Amino acid sequence: MLTQIRFIKKLSRFICVLFFASIAAFTSYAQNLQDYQLGADDVISVTVFDEPDLSLKEARISSTGTIAMPLIGQISVKGLSVADAERLIYNSYLGDYLKKPDITITIVEYRQFYVNGEVEKPGGYSYREGMTVQRAITLAGGFTERASRSKIRLTREGASNGPIDAVMSTPVQPGDVITVEESFF
Repeated sequence: MLTQIRFIKKLSRFICVLFFASIAAFTSYAQNLQDYQLGADDVISVTVFDEPDLSLKEARISSTGTIAMPLIGQISVKGLSVADAERLIYNSYLGDYLKKPDITITIVEYRQFYVNGEVEKPGGYSYREGMTVQRAITLAGGFTERASRSKIRLTREGASNGPIDAVMSTPVQPGDVITVEESFF
């Protein structure tokens, strides 16, 4: 009976540790998306509260990084966070067009990430939250016979430091390029 109680206590501590570790991992991941910078091919929705004629249900950010907003024209949102883009549009409507605009931007569809090299189906794939290198390679049909499972490189869009060595649990972000190298043995 005493050993069962000790086992239950240890098990409950273990479960608590797992729970808090998963919360920490989720918070870290959510922080990465909070800092997400808009880029070409992201699809966003812009809502101007109580102004349906000024709202956009879906707008794909152009290759130049702009969207066309009613009355104010082209707005450059590339490289901005969602909050910064909301502030930019708010300031553009404030005064001349609206007294107190209420702007909300949501990301409808993230830009694609790319998998190339020794995978069965190289190409671009739709990004989903929680994407890892392992999930990306699975979407690309898995490794080929010649693939090196230890030589995987990840290039972040806009990063100046070049490709990094990735492992299966490395998080993938929109616009990333994953390259699976060939094994020599």
